[in-house]
Amino acid sequence: MRSLVTPTILSGPRPKRQGFIKTMSRIGKKQIKIPQGVEIKVDGRKVRVKGPKGELEKEFPEGLNIQVRDDFASVSPEKGGNKNSEIWGLGRALLAIMIKGVSDGFEKVLEFSGIGFKAQVNGSNLELNLGFTNPVIIKAPKDVTFQVEKNLIKVKGSDKEAVGRVAALIRASRPPEPYKGTGIKYKDEVIIKKAGKKAVVTGL
Repeated sequence: MRSLVTPTILSGPRPKRQGFIKTMSRIGKKQIKIPQGVEIKVDGRKVRVKGPKGELEKEFPEGLNIQVRDDFASVSPEKGGNKNSEIWGLGRALLAIMIKGVSDGFEKVLEFSGIGFKAQVNGSNLELNLGFTNPVIIKAPKDVTFQVEKNLIKVKGSDKEAVGRVAALIRASRPPEPYKGTGIKYKDEVIIKKAGKKAVVTGL
């Protein structure tokens, strides 16, 4: 009779998870240089950042300490366990994005192509003529502006999330068509065109 051997399950650490926590902690330890003309005010979990490109205010997750000293800002975890270590790097990244937004700003560039397609800035809004019966109007949120140059649409603003959201909305107004390539796409986006349907000629 053949004997059955029960396999041994080896237990050990999860390297991917531990590696993620170490990476987040390493990022979190880096101080952020505050550019000239940028002001940061901390009120508990609320952080307000003001600069040449605008003003942003966000509420940070619990378990983080945000400090501003001289020309540097830093994020550190409160004492309390591993959970704080996981959000440490994320909190630092969020603060860095806010500082970059009010000092340099963010930009998304889209391009459109199609017969009769036009784009123009009307007041603070973007007006798109995309072959529909009526033009498509994209309203600009606070601190987001539009700029049109030939067939390029530039979305600019201090809030990275808002800029990305508006750019996605513009693209969704007329997504790129895979056969002719017409529509709206991001400037650096590569559209793989599909071959058109070929007519089949049958002999008599």
